[in-house]
Amino acid sequence: QVLDFGWPDLHTPALEKICSICKAMDTWLNAAAHNVVVLHNKGNRGRLGVVVAAYMHYSNISASANQALDRFAMKRFYEDKVVPVGQPSQKRYIHYFSGLLSGSIKMNNKPLFLHHVIMHGIPNFESKGGCRPFLKIYQAMQPVYTSGI
Repeated sequence: QVLDFGWPDLHTPALEKICSICKAMDTWLNAAAHNVVVLHNKGNRGRLGVVVAAYMHYSNISASANQALDRFAMKRFYEDKVVPVGQPSQKRYIHYFSGLLSGSIKMNNKPLFLHHVIMHGIPNFESKGGCRPFLKIYQAMQPVYTSGI
């Protein structure tokens, strides 16, 4: 049985996707004692770390998100083939997932509308002062708007 849960490189998976991955892994592993899960990743190994740390928490191998991150960092796969979860967004998503499991975070199924963006102050990125910001908005990982540069 092969399942593809891919998501774009350099992105953390949506919480719904992490939930789906963990549920599929748990269902498969609990179906028969001889079942194993093999994870394959074509890119950033930290993405694989997010899945492993989330599943460790999901399956109660670890009691908290921090313990799942620590345990994963200590127990590397096959001669350091997988790096520890190191990106701030990856760590943040493990904590979000922990909140979902504990009930302290609820998923919002209602649509979210962006009405305006406010910048307080102007960053000084150019030698003459100021900056030229632009905005790129994504919906379901697809760009839907890019402002002029």
